[in-house]
Formats: sequence, structure tokens, C-alpha cells
Amino acid sequence: MIIVLLGPPGAGKGAQAEMLESRYGLVSLSTGDLLRDVVTKGGPQADAVKAIMDAGDPVPDDMVLALLQDAMAAQANEAGFILDGFPRTVPQAVELDALLTDAGQRVDAVVAIQVPDDVVVQRISGRFACAACGAIYHDTFKQPLVPGVCDDCGCADFERRSDDNEETVRNRLAAYRAKTEPIIPYYRDRGLLHSVDGTPAPDVVFAATTAILDPLAER
Repeated sequence: MIIVLLGPPGAGKGAQAEMLESRYGLVSLSTGDLLRDVVTKGGPQADAVKAIMDAGDPVPDDMVLALLQDAMAAQANEAGFILDGFPRTVPQAVELDALLTDAGQRVDAVVAIQVPDDVVVQRISGRFACAACGAIYHDTFKQPLVPGVCDDCGCADFERRSDDNEETVRNRLAAYRAKTEPIIPYYRDRGLLHSVDGTPAPDVVFAATTAILDPLAER
């Protein structure tokens, strides 16, 4: 089963992907994670990718497609995939269809997680993480149980991603509305699109999502 998760940055796609992985035995492929891995490992593309991401601009299609194709090939024997953060444009959706067709596969469902822009800005601009283990916290929604100390590893060092600020988030949202939302009719016309409200707690969103996907998993 191949699932595409759509939604603006901060919609909670990553949290849903993690829970869906466990429920259906799928592998989550996040293009954001793949690109951040390029930056972390360094190399010829790292500086260029970091600059693009820090500005909130889209990474070129050929680069993203190459990373995604490699990741899919590495998981070729798994039960399926959850694609988080890709496709972002109609041309990317067309390229994805071609890539999957060549592999004898297809998209089974597209879940669009709907969240208002102001909620997205609040969610992302308040995020911070443990510098040691990467555990995620939030200024409003999830502070460490002991102030200044990570719940998971006890580290007292925290960091914020350079692109987790209101200006960059609003740039990313504008790009999403202009370039990614046109994918919705593309998938709707093919009978693959399902929408869920992404503003409630993650478990509520998950229940709505699995109500859509469970019948597909049982085929």
C-alpha cells in the first residue's frame, strides 16, 4: 500500500506517518528528512540544500526525485510506503506516477490534512528540540517535565531549527498554497483524495485517517 500525506508544514504529517507505519507495517519516506540528512552528512550539495531550506524555498525536483527513488529502492521489499512531503507540485505528482508505474506500483490513497495558517505558524515557531537525542518540545504545547532538562535523555542543551521562525513559515505556507494545493484536484479527479481535519489532537486525527485507510489495508 502506498499512501501520500498532503498538508501544509506543521500539519502533523510526521506524527501521523509514524503511527501509520506501526499500524500497517509501512515505511515512512519524508523528503524533509532526506534533505536534512543531506545537510547533516555534508558534501557538494549540502550548502546549497541548507540555503534553500533556510529561505523556505522549494528544493529542485530532480534532486528530490533522485533522493526519493534511492530511498524507495532501498526499501523495495517492504509492504509499502507513506510519502510525507512529496509530491509538492502537480509535475512532481506526474513524475511520481511515472516512477511508480515503472516499478509496478501505484498510489492507493492520498490523505490531505487540513490546518489553518495561523495554527501552523503557532505550532512551528514554538518548536525546539533536545540537542542530544532530538526529542521535540514546544513553548506552549509541550515543555519538558523538568524545566531545561530533556525528558528522554536528561540533556540540558536545546536548539531551534533556523527555519522555524514566523517569516520563513509564512513563506513556506505561501509556497504550499500556490504550488501544492493544486495537487488536490489532480488526486480528487482520480478518486484517491481523502481530507481530514488536522487541528485536533494527533490521536483524533489518526482515528479519522485510519477510518479511511483500514478498508484499503484489508483488500
